[in-house]
Amino acid sequence: MNLTYYGHACFLLEAGGSKVLFDPFIRHNPLAKNVDVDKIEADFILLSHGHGDHVGDAEEIGQRTGADLLGMVEVLGWFEQKGLKATYSMNLGGTVKLPFGLVKMVAAAHSSSLPDGSYGGLAAGFVIETEGKTFYFAGDTALTYDMKIIGERHTLDFAILPIGGHYTMGVEDALIAADWTGAPKIIGMHYDTFPPLVINHEEAKTQAQQAGKELVLLHIGETITL
Repeated sequence: MNLTYYGHACFLLEAGGSKVLFDPFIRHNPLAKNVDVDKIEADFILLSHGHGDHVGDAEEIGQRTGADLLGMVEVLGWFEQKGLKATYSMNLGGTVKLPFGLVKMVAAAHSSSLPDGSYGGLAAGFVIETEGKTFYFAGDTALTYDMKIIGERHTLDFAILPIGGHYTMGVEDALIAADWTGAPKIIGMHYDTFPPLVINHEEAKTQAQQAGKELVLLHIGETITL
């Protein structure tokens, strides 16, 4: 499977014959100015919560592609009113089987509201099983003991974790989260986009190495095979 990074917390997973877009926020991310949003295709759009820096391009891409949305019931209800396909309206603990694999919605410790201030329900993350691999997309979250449940119930190949601090976990807590979830590899997200989130890349990689973890920091627009 392939994973492309579009900046902040936005990734495109290509697996099981599907294109799965996570938390699209590109047009208003100055670091992603070279990404052509009009060329991004998606069969599914997964939304971890309602904040603008995670749903900013969901309406545009969803309308153009006809993608099925998956996310918290309140978030999807808001997008359904805008004419999007709010097909997989979920809540914590729910699991759905999709053409590319299984998606389980898990807890995140973060707030959630929609861009107009509407209530966004609870923030969430996802555990995804596809093509014989299992990974955790944490969304925005603090370090929480709920992550130990993920490690007890799943064998992760990697985890996509926020590392920028300030609004979410920083590098130190993300490394603990990787331990608790059992993830040997971290793909970093939610860093560098705004001044409070700027990190020292080399220091972060050194910390990860010292903790016995691999930290991958993708360039915006970069695609890797996992």
